[in-house]
Amino acid sequence: MRIGCVDFVSNTFFPAIAAEELGSFKAEGVDAHVHLLRTLVAFPALRDGEVDMLAAPAHSVLRAFPRWQGAKLIVALAQGTPWLVVLRADVPGERGDATALRGLRIAAAAGPNLVFRQFLIELGLTPDRDVEIVDLPNGEAADVNYGVLAADALEKNLIDGFFANAMGADISIARGVGRIHIDARRDGARFGAVRRFTFAALITTDTRIARDPTQIASVIRAIVKAQKALRANPALATDVGKRRFPPDAAKRIAALVNRDLPFYDPRISEEAVDGINRFARSLGLVTEPVPYGHMVAERFRDLWTGE
Repeated sequence: MRIGCVDFVSNTFFPAIAAEELGSFKAEGVDAHVHLLRTLVAFPALRDGEVDMLAAPAHSVLRAFPRWQGAKLIVALAQGTPWLVVLRADVPGERGDATALRGLRIAAAAGPNLVFRQFLIELGLTPDRDVEIVDLPNGEAADVNYGVLAADALEKNLIDGFFANAMGADISIARGVGRIHIDARRDGARFGAVRRFTFAALITTDTRIARDPTQIASVIRAIVKAQKALRANPALATDVGKRRFPPDAAKRIAALVNRDLPFYDPRISEEAVDGINRFARSLGLVTEPVPYGHMVAERFRDLWTGE
């Protein structure tokens, strides 16, 4: 089974990688390999059958499946909007203060940039007027981790901040050049709507579900096992990282996974789907809420408990 992952060297979709490296897929009788596949090509690849599943932000389904026609979320890899606003360490402003973002150049990758634009609007700021959202040279290259690239750009003073994964945040903090300014999943009720814009999910097509529901069920059980294993022993992430990540990222991943353990929950709630609908409607991607059962493969929801 071919599983694409749109953000590989990070904690965001780590349970999918761990399911392969810890042997959870194999234990469930699934021969699966997880590999990096950039967001811009990932969903067309899923639609066209070039990959069997994607580990990706849930809202991104709409890139290739309008109104969720033909695809389903099958299990959550991690809860909540995963990206952080990281600013250069010398940029003034208290953590969570939206006004501190005025006049800054903030980098965001394709996909997360849509989330960041709406994030700014929720905070009362106007994208492109109050905050310049910029691309990074080579940011969409297949072999580049965006968060790490953003940390490098921050260190070189090419940008004032970035909106990316916790790996990039951790590297910039360790180098003394960055600080976390907003973490929507942890920074209080003010960011409640942003927290529910999206979440890390495993996604497949209706065609594959119809063709082999038994295999889909096995994949879900493997993900749930991997999440449980990481919650029981976050240090397992180091071994996984050593096999799949560059050395600098491998030594950091266990701490990031340990920090994210409360979010490694496989359940897809009605509230999470409501949040995605609200976000998608704000972008004009849907004109009315998409029903829960049209977005989520409900037939597998009993597997999320791991029983």
